[in-house]
Amino acid sequence: MDAGNLKKFSSAVNLTLFWENRRKNGDVEKYEQKKYGLGNVWIGGSHPVAIQSMTNTKTEDVAATVEQILALEAAGCEIIRCAVPTMEAALALKEIKKQIHIPLVADIHFDYRLAIAAIENGADKIRINPGNIGSKERVQAVVEKAKEYNVPIRVGVNSGSLEKNLLEKYGGVTAEGIVESALDKVRMIEEMGYDNLVVSIKSSDVLMCVRAHELIAEKCQYPLHVGITESGTVYSGNIKSSVGLGIILHEGIGNTIRVSLTGDPTEEIRTAKLILKTLGMRKGGIEVVSCPTCGRTRIDLIALANQVEKMVQDIDLDIKVAVMGCVVNGPGEAKEADIGIAGGIGEGLLIKKGEIVRKVKEEELLETLRQELLNWNR
Repeated sequence: MDAGNLKKFSSAVNLTLFWENRRKNGDVEKYEQKKYGLGNVWIGGSHPVAIQSMTNTKTEDVAATVEQILALEAAGCEIIRCAVPTMEAALALKEIKKQIHIPLVADIHFDYRLAIAAIENGADKIRINPGNIGSKERVQAVVEKAKEYNVPIRVGVNSGSLEKNLLEKYGGVTAEGIVESALDKVRMIEEMGYDNLVVSIKSSDVLMCVRAHELIAEKCQYPLHVGITESGTVYSGNIKSSVGLGIILHEGIGNTIRVSLTGDPTEEIRTAKLILKTLGMRKGGIEVVSCPTCGRTRIDLIALANQVEKMVQDIDLDIKVAVMGCVVNGPGEAKEADIGIAGGIGEGLLIKKGEIVRKVKEEELLETLRQELLNWNR
């Protein structure tokens, strides 16, 4: 997408608006993004961007996998993906499905029989790369089973799985090559008479990933799952995912997202929710803002801010909370917050909309704020 189009569509919040704008300007006539019901979640069209994560337990271990999925549900995960490397894992999906409340995606590589078994055992969607499933006949067998159960197929292509001919054609891994590979797989399945598809193209190179999504959004009417693959640890992965997903989503591209982190999967959900909230694409949850500390700070602001952030995770309010380090600038800097606290020497201030409500002892600041939040609407 050139700079003019980027500016033109930067305020779009989903692909439906993207395609509507293109149609209005005569750029495209035939595309209208598809939408699907995935269990109790709708993806595509004008439906909100859904947050996805992936378990890191052995799927064969039903108890451990269910425990992790329930924790992810509580954190706000809306779609869960599980690796299915063995037939035992495929068969375990049936029992896992009985104990969870969100759609389950089965992730399959290489063995087409695992994809078929996963569908038969209740997977709401399967993720495959047709290029590593094997022969066309094996892909066809998977497609026929998906048709029978009306299960969407997520066609996934990563930069690390590009075919040799595309690497030679483009002189290495490129956004153009990733898109061509994905669209080749899409056409293969379409020719088999199935179009209940979701497309995923990923790279660990943030800007390459952005460019690939800009290219495929102009050519594909299927819902897009977006993520920066192999983005790294909680620290580096959060930064790379926030930059990449932020750009892609702000351009109006993407229907489901995953923040891929080497760490506790619940961290992926926290980051994904904040990305969407920051972009104005999701409401709900308390936003905590805090000052960066300076020489005027007279309390342990770093510890206090972290305590507040942890404390508010389970409080269902859509407000902004400020945690400020001093009473000199605290009230003024907290004006944009609904409520806040500012520390001093042995005492602190409770602030609402920039106005000082009262002074409290330093050791009572956190609990005072907590009680105010718990009684916010009373």
